[in-house]
Amino acid sequence: MAGSKKQRNKTANTHSTPNAQAGSRERELRKDFHYVLQMDSAESEVLLRYQTLLSQGAAQFAESYYNYLFDNPSIAEILYAFENDGGDVGDLVRSQLNQLLRIIGPLEDGDLIRIGHLHQQRGVKPVWLIGAYRLYLNHLLQLIAHMPGLEPDERNVLESALVKRVFLFMGLMIEGHLDRLQQTREAERTQQDGELERMQQLLANIPQQVWSYDVTAAQLHYLNPAARALCNGNGKGEGPIPCLMAVHEDDRSKAEAAWQQALDGRPAEVEVRLQGRGQAESWHRLSLYPFKQRRRVVRIDAMLEDINRQHETLERLEHLATTDELTELANRTLWQDRVNQALAQARREEHQAVVLMLLDLDHFKTLNDTLGHQAGDELLRQVAERVCGVLRDSDTLARLGGDEFGVLMPAVEDPVRAGEQVAGKILECFKRPYHYNDQPLYFTTSIGIAHAPRHGGDFDTLLSRADIAMYEAKRNELGFAFFEPGAAAASSAHLQFSTQLRHALERNEFELHYQPKVDIASHELCGAEALLRWKHPEQGLVPPGGFLDMAEQIGLMVPITNWVLVTALRQCKAWQQAGVTIPVSVNLSTRTFQTPRLLERIEWALQEAGVSGDCLEVEVTEQTLMKDLDHGAELLRRLHDLGVRVAIDDFGTGYSSVSRLRHLPLDTLKIDRSFLSEQAAREDDPVIVRSIIDLGHNLGLQVLGEGVENDTAWNLLESLGCDAVQGYHVSQPLSDQGFSSWIQGGGWSNRIQ
Repeated sequence: MAGSKKQRNKTANTHSTPNAQAGSRERELRKDFHYVLQMDSAESEVLLRYQTLLSQGAAQFAESYYNYLFDNPSIAEILYAFENDGGDVGDLVRSQLNQLLRIIGPLEDGDLIRIGHLHQQRGVKPVWLIGAYRLYLNHLLQLIAHMPGLEPDERNVLESALVKRVFLFMGLMIEGHLDRLQQTREAERTQQDGELERMQQLLANIPQQVWSYDVTAAQLHYLNPAARALCNGNGKGEGPIPCLMAVHEDDRSKAEAAWQQALDGRPAEVEVRLQGRGQAESWHRLSLYPFKQRRRVVRIDAMLEDINRQHETLERLEHLATTDELTELANRTLWQDRVNQALAQARREEHQAVVLMLLDLDHFKTLNDTLGHQAGDELLRQVAERVCGVLRDSDTLARLGGDEFGVLMPAVEDPVRAGEQVAGKILECFKRPYHYNDQPLYFTTSIGIAHAPRHGGDFDTLLSRADIAMYEAKRNELGFAFFEPGAAAASSAHLQFSTQLRHALERNEFELHYQPKVDIASHELCGAEALLRWKHPEQGLVPPGGFLDMAEQIGLMVPITNWVLVTALRQCKAWQQAGVTIPVSVNLSTRTFQTPRLLERIEWALQEAGVSGDCLEVEVTEQTLMKDLDHGAELLRRLHDLGVRVAIDDFGTGYSSVSRLRHLPLDTLKIDRSFLSEQAAREDDPVIVRSIIDLGHNLGLQVLGEGVENDTAWNLLESLGCDAVQGYHVSQPLSDQGFSSWIQGGGWSNRIQ
């Protein structure tokens, strides 16, 4: 048969270019069509004789052909798409008409196969082509029927020639369409085969076990090599989960429940332990994905992934979060958690007490400063090892920070006796020398003891009272002391003050005062420092020096600092809305600066206040920065990325290295007030001040003098090129309302000439 699939395959690869292949293909097919249609030269001669007459109705047919194309919505859609792609529909229709007119012309080699290719590419269906040739053939037959003087025999020959020509042209175009369709499908099949091969390679190479289960047939449909390994290589597993028998028996119920969830049509994920033959136990994640047809689960795809390394990482992170890195003891977080657990258990069981001890190493700071931090770290490790040796397995020794340790003794029947015995054993640990580099070292410890329920029923209360007892132990000769409610008025006052401090934040007793900063050259306001005050219900306005140390001891510095940051930044925004754009400065204590999440808290405060980072300046002392320069430098860089300015407070009193300061993202140096006060004035002070100002400017920093109390200090700083000042000569610290009034009154301009 003409145009068989075998012949199409044979001729498709004869030539290298598509047009050449199409031409060769058409020449071969014409021979077949001539034979099948029994075409002869006599009919062609008759057709040529009547070509002119048959061409006379071309214009009339063109209109019919145009209507045929656009009356068919599917054909019209293709024509419009051709036009949208930049084509000319008129040229296209004229070109197709010319192809039809070739039927009545001389029979010559053409490009009908190639046109069939184009039709297939454009989405033209063969049935539309048949309709077009039927329309043209009817037109020609009508012309012949009304042609005068045409003999019947010659009419029959002419009609036969036209029909054969139509079949020839139409057949060649359809063959081209089929050729192109086959080529497209073969290309798609090749692409699909390649994608399937790549997918199979991917599934074969990934370490995860992947399989697919046919729920309808109740059998495994596919397993990748990793999954087959679970089934001993035979591709058969124990039901729908090939690894089920390798799952830890305590976890099998979780895997089965996850499978049931997938059967119900919901994706499921569960973590289970696997243990192969001769292998260690390891964690895996089993993920199940149901596939539905007509609302019914017909297939479940599954993946098993080794997550043992993730579990190990989480365990390490948990260990780091709850363990002191230096001593490997419990840290404050873990210790507090265990204390709370012990207190809860004691409340459930009668006649059980909980004992808390606080240990503070006496004069350890001197040893640390003299011998260095490396020696101090080694001594702390030795202390931890010795004290652990005298405690019960159920007790917990924790390093709470610095040279402070905590001991928890749960489930104690006689807390006084147990406390005395264990305190005595701990003190014995300090009678023998410790060693560093073969050098014997002696130091002691003070132990404060509190126990529940007598001294309190919650962690904070017991810790506070053990802390009070520890300071009492430093004063007595025993080395340890139990908390005594009426032992000393100072302890009672200390406790009352700490209790009041705990409630100060929730009772809104804190307030901020703001001290202006003024540019020396322009006399314009350039900033304000936020200073914390406690409006004590009995003692009145308490400055920060009167309560911040205690706030650090009882763990209130984080919430207090958060309040200061947000309150100061909200006030800064209020100033902006009033037309005063200045940054606000906040002091950070050493302990606050060293807290791990300080940057997050500053970001949170900026977001809460709705201001950008350039509205905030943080002030830290030299000593704070130099205590842990690596941590400090990284924090300063991240603050700088936020746009937050950084000032070194009390500069000149510390021991910072200029070479180190040069590489830090600083903005301001604040000259310590001691160099400017009249009481401390010395002949060399102006020289020191000049040196600090020159140093700051050489480092590209602004320099601010604080504690400016009079004209003398102002004039000195002005003559030495200082950038800005603050102090009582400008203004005392003011409440937020007082500060606003001071700005409106232009108070600094009247006092500074």
